[in-house]
Amino acid sequence: MIKPLRTRQPAKAKIKFNLLQKILLLLALVVLVITALPAVVILIIGLLPTITIILIDSKNTNKLTMVGCFNLAGVFVCLMNIFNQFNLNHAITILGNVFNIIIMLGAAALGMVLYYELPNLFLFISKASAQRRLRSIDNKLEKIADEWGQECITEIDQK
Repeated sequence: MIKPLRTRQPAKAKIKFNLLQKILLLLALVVLVITALPAVVILIIGLLPTITIILIDSKNTNKLTMVGCFNLAGVFVCLMNIFNQFNLNHAITILGNVFNIIIMLGAAALGMVLYYELPNLFLFISKASAQRRLRSIDNKLEKIADEWGQECITEIDQK
């Protein structure tokens, strides 16, 4: 008897934490937030587009990667300013500057534009390449027709 092929891949095992691991993870997160509060504030506000994509469209990893990388690059520019004066007042000052917000969110917008427009750009380039190749083939056919005569080409077309 022939066994049917598996059509579904087995699901990957999810990581499950016990209660102690969850408490330790929460405690470590609280300590990190308290010790690095200015950086965390800038990261949370700056990474809002990436957090939004994680919450809304988490299955689309390509969009998440593109927008997340560009967004992180924009946030990193502003995050470097916080290390000069590592206090909450300086973090609020950085976030209060409109140009810093434009840098952080504009980088994410650039990632989104590239996500939607790169396929169109590749289609345009491939179509232009195909048209150039067709012109090259037509020129070669004309040279062959001039060299061997038009009868060779018409005989092939009739067969």
